Amino acid sequence: MVVRIRLARHGFRNRPFYHIVAANGRTSLRSQPLETLGTFDPIPKKVNITDKIPRIKDIELNVPRFKHWISVGAQPTYAVTKLMEKFDLLPAAPKVLPVVKKERSS
Repeated sequence: MVVRIRLARHGFRNRPFYHIVAANGRTSLRSQPLETLGTFDPIPKKVNITDKIPRIKDIELNVPRFKHWISVGAQPTYAVTKLMEKFDLLPAAPKVLPVVKKERSS
């Protein structure tokens, strides 16, 4: 059984809200997850114009359960991988540079 850690979208139109879930990789996106690991709100909260505090996106994550699922072989999706790299829960993927082909000179 392939287990994927992915984002399950909830919320309204133009106002997404995501649950970070561990789910069977072969089921539909709307299926019942095995476990809910946390939440992610991609739209920052409004702050006063006079505040110098940057806007922060809200993430709540049950870190021990996330590490458990990774240790038993769950595969995070690309979006979850990028989120977890920002918090140092997953190692950053090495950047692959494009290969430049040289033309043969005759």
